[in-house]
Amino acid sequence: MRAAVLHSSAIGSESPLKLERLPAPKAGAGEVLLRVEACGVCRTDLHITMGELKPLRDRVIPGHQIVGRVERVGAGVAEKILGQRFGVSWLGGVDGTCPLCRRGRENLCDHPVFTGYSVNGGYAEYATARADFLVPLPGEAPAEELAPLLCAGIIGYRALRVAGVESGERVGIFGFGASAHLAIEVLRAWGCETYVATRGRSHRALARKMGAVWVGDALDQPPVLLDRAVTFAPSGDVVLAALASLRKGGVVAINAIHLDRIPQFDYDSLLWGERQLRSVTNMTRQDAREFVALAREIGIQPRTTVFRLEDANHALDAVRRDAIDGAAVLRINRP
Repeated sequence: MRAAVLHSSAIGSESPLKLERLPAPKAGAGEVLLRVEACGVCRTDLHITMGELKPLRDRVIPGHQIVGRVERVGAGVAEKILGQRFGVSWLGGVDGTCPLCRRGRENLCDHPVFTGYSVNGGYAEYATARADFLVPLPGEAPAEELAPLLCAGIIGYRALRVAGVESGERVGIFGFGASAHLAIEVLRAWGCETYVATRGRSHRALARKMGAVWVGDALDQPPVLLDRAVTFAPSGDVVLAALASLRKGGVVAINAIHLDRIPQFDYDSLLWGERQLRSVTNMTRQDAREFVALAREIGIQPRTTVFRLEDANHALDAVRRDAIDGAAVLRINRP
């Protein structure tokens, strides 16, 4: 198979991925082999290839927004799912026995498996995945439109839940990339007023087009106090801008696996008044099921820019430069 591979020696370079021909993987016990149709390009992939997340392997195939069809099944997996379409997300497995898993908080598992980071992912023509972590997907939708739902969509949905968003509230979105442009559709379905602060003229134009009642630059404060806010940009300055926009008792959820820093800030003016900062960590299978069902119910259609597998480095660079609106997706195999 063809695969875009990250070698540890190339981390941080201008073109970190190398297109290679490798043996297709084999499905082990409890696993399936997927013929990959498309794979989304996530900012987390950028953090991995830039070395902002500590390397876990000398060589890895990135990609954790995988849409594919089951080609083979490993021992213990029912053959009836052969040919069916599924998705694979960032959380590729948990131990199921740690205290957090036993409390139903598998997103915080002590021994997780991360797709495209601790195990090989979907920047390839074939990928393996645990059968119990597959996300059922509709068979008729274009794979390129489904891929962004599997991380950008799921984690954005979880961020809204972590922030405690309720119907009709005023909600701030700080940063307007792949995840945020899906979250705004959920907020619209929930009857919320959405206020967007983001860099980039085209991102601001897209936010207006998608129904934001106010749009400003990355660190601008909305004209009203917010009930909730979610930060999607990996910037501590943005976190403080969101915090400064809250009413008393409001919540900021930080939706970032990596943050550059949190600057010093004034507790009395920004956090006092029972304002809260919360972090969003990974996702659960329940999040995935709920969001995919919601996306179908309200008709979410991600804005995508499609790249070929051999152009994976260009896709990563476009994400780095915020050069596209919506999500970047690699098209790999035709359905």
